[in-house]
Amino acid sequence: MEESDILLDEFLNHLTVEKGLSKNTIEAYSRDIIKYLSYLEDKGVTLLHATPSHIVSFLSKLKENGISTRSYTRNLIAVRMFYKFLMKNGHISNAPTANIDMPKLAARLPEVLSIDEVDRLIEAPKAENNIGLRDKTMLETLYATGMRVSELVSIKLNDLNLQTGYIVAYGKGSKERIVPLGETAISYIRKYIDSSRPMLLKHRKSEYLFVTNRSKKLTRQAFWALIKRYALLAGISKNKVKPHALRHSFATHLLERGADLRAIQTMLGHADISTTQIYTHVKTEQLKSIHKKSHPRG
Repeated sequence: MEESDILLDEFLNHLTVEKGLSKNTIEAYSRDIIKYLSYLEDKGVTLLHATPSHIVSFLSKLKENGISTRSYTRNLIAVRMFYKFLMKNGHISNAPTANIDMPKLAARLPEVLSIDEVDRLIEAPKAENNIGLRDKTMLETLYATGMRVSELVSIKLNDLNLQTGYIVAYGKGSKERIVPLGETAISYIRKYIDSSRPMLLKHRKSEYLFVTNRSKKLTRQAFWALIKRYALLAGISKNKVKPHALRHSFATHLLERGADLRAIQTMLGHADISTTQIYTHVKTEQLKSIHKKSHPRG
């Protein structure tokens, strides 16, 4: 194994164990760095001897290949973090990325469903059958809590406290937070646990709340497939229904009804309030749209 491969393995282990980054983020960074290492190899340069000009040349190559600004930025972040790790551990004295600026990203406003669209989406599953009740319960829970899809499919029975009406969610970096459940979600969770879940498990056991009929934990990919199917049944544009559509709608609808931004930040599990503030921009854009459509001189 080459030295660069060994150092990359050490870095990825650092991101997993010490930084607590998600599996998806680590995989993305790994792909980006492998791409960078391959570029250096083509140039006959080793990782520890690369200069700022090599970094600039690599980034220029990405642009030539038509990479998006967001992906370009992620590549630069990955390489920067790698060199910072190498410097911290004494492999290099200076990072070649130190004076390379990050591009400015335009704020990308999340797609938000109207309350009517949320209602139609949640009503799409037929709760009369076991799969339908499970899916409806998932959608109700997602909209009631604003959880990430990865958090939703990872809920364990022990994470629930239906008596007091809350759920323990584990966010990025396994950070724990307590999120309140509404009465409607609690009602459906109780019904699902009492009736559909035992039928799906067929006397088998699982620690997870939402399961398949093979007693397996439901995956993010499976949820993505089902939400697209129910959006189609509900007559909602497929462009509006992304895995986080209900999370974004949860935050926006709370904000529209006067909820405190800090409270929303806590429920969403955002480390920084600036991340939550994107929803104030969504609200502003909606108001501008209403003004344009409704005002005589809009």
